[in-house]
Amino acid sequence: MTFSVTRRSLLQGGAAALALGTLGGGRAFAQAQRLRFLWWGSQERADRTQAAISAYKGVAPQTDIVGEFAGWSDYWPRLATQVAGRNAPDLIQMDYRYIFEYARRGALMPMDDQIGKALKIEDFGQANIDSGRVDGKLYGINLGVNSSAMVYDPAVWEKAKTEPPKAGMTWEELGERAAAFAKNRARPGIFALADAGGVEPSFELWLRQNGKSLYTAEGALGYEPADAEKWFALWADLRERKACVPADIQALDQLNIETNAITTGKAATAFMHSNQFVGYQKLNKGKLALAPYPRVSAGAPSGHYLKPSMLISLSANAPAEPALAFANFLVASPEGVKALGTERGVPASESMRALLTPQLADVEKAMVDYIALITPDVGPLPPSPPPGAGEVAFVQKRINEEVGFGRKTAKQAGEDLVKEASAILKRG
Repeated sequence: MTFSVTRRSLLQGGAAALALGTLGGGRAFAQAQRLRFLWWGSQERADRTQAAISAYKGVAPQTDIVGEFAGWSDYWPRLATQVAGRNAPDLIQMDYRYIFEYARRGALMPMDDQIGKALKIEDFGQANIDSGRVDGKLYGINLGVNSSAMVYDPAVWEKAKTEPPKAGMTWEELGERAAAFAKNRARPGIFALADAGGVEPSFELWLRQNGKSLYTAEGALGYEPADAEKWFALWADLRERKACVPADIQALDQLNIETNAITTGKAATAFMHSNQFVGYQKLNKGKLALAPYPRVSAGAPSGHYLKPSMLISLSANAPAEPALAFANFLVASPEGVKALGTERGVPASESMRALLTPQLADVEKAMVDYIALITPDVGPLPPSPPPGAGEVAFVQKRINEEVGFGRKTAKQAGEDLVKEASAILKRG
């Protein structure tokens, strides 16, 4: 299910609702045994979530779970509007970038006193538990562990007589292979790479490889215009060499699986979060594979880190007992974990991973293997994104498209990104 909320609504309406609304306000027409659960994601995620809801009905027949979902771009304005209107869903699929903002505005319920009681999450490990904390209090339960990844179609690369991405390669090597792909492509209109110049997680990982960060612990930008210029120039060069899709194709990507260039058949490789692999494979006929990002040099840091792919939070005024029970069912009960599988990431619970792994399909095993592959080289979890970071991500996408269409140089793009992002962060 999608909603008719435009990106402009996010920047002007949804964000304003967060800024102006009383996020911790009373919940309209609360019904203790009827819970609303809002999440973002693909149809694959929706199907799995509905299966979990159905399984829970057998455990708690007195509780009705009403599910709603949207694509990433539409999700946040919808949630902001509902929270500001005191009609927040009881259970909220939450992202690490937004949990600090919502928690600090009083929109979410702290859950520390429920660990070991309603929430059986002790075996998540301290790092995975703490990934849902804000200012020392638990506001989110880890729904799965993931990291940035490249997804590619080996058969399409093979038809282009070019070696596909692999662990340990550099950005320069990837560019050379992608340019070679362009000269030997199996069919017109397909390119080696999607354009990640406007993809914030890709930019963040590249920054980390260069010793920089997307944001500092104080909530300021962790990079300079010159850094952003190099990033936009990297992708401008790849476009020029026909190593990645042109701007008109990339502009059709609405930051979801369905519109990504690999799914629409325009690219053999895309950039994503590892937990999305299940959704990508579901929509792609060819058998896909995963690879870590290339590095800036052979000895450079990988840039990767393990993060909560997403969290589940409770609205501040949700009926606590049934909401906590359902949240626990999703992350710590065999029925719930089996229904969700690894589509939201590798389970944080050690016991649930052990239960799930022998039953995983090949696509899910690939995700578990990928996390194991990159774990020895991961860096620390970065500081939480400050208020306004979600808006900055869309600014980056727009500016990258402006470079692609020839409206800006990489230098202008770098300066404009820092200028606009700084203004947004200052506004908060």
